[in-house]
Amino acid sequence: MTVLLIVLGAAVGAPLRYLTDRAVQARHGSVLPWGTFSVNVVGSLLLGVVLAVPAGSAVTALLGTGFCGAFTTWSTFGYETVRLTRAGARTAALAHALLSVVAGLAAAAVGHALGRALNG
Repeated sequence: MTVLLIVLGAAVGAPLRYLTDRAVQARHGSVLPWGTFSVNVVGSLLLGVVLAVPAGSAVTALLGTGFCGAFTTWSTFGYETVRLTRAGARTAALAHALLSVVAGLAAAAVGHALGRALNG
């Protein structure tokens, strides 16, 4: 049952990641991959909330592992950072890497605090 919940969450998260990434990136003429940055930060925030709210293992599997796992993308983050480096945009690659990690961790912490506050 748990595996099916993960698959269901991922089936929603992965297409939503793709669509969000394309929508955000289409609005920016920057070399930085703002679409990937956006989904990773939003996904980190949501995962922080999910983990702070005492939900059963089924909800955590569906939303945490399935949805957030498919909505966020470490592999694309890595690929885009390497692509920027190989294109000679080393400063942009470094900025992307640092900003992504710091913002993702901050978003997870804020999400966790929000989840705890909502839980009372």
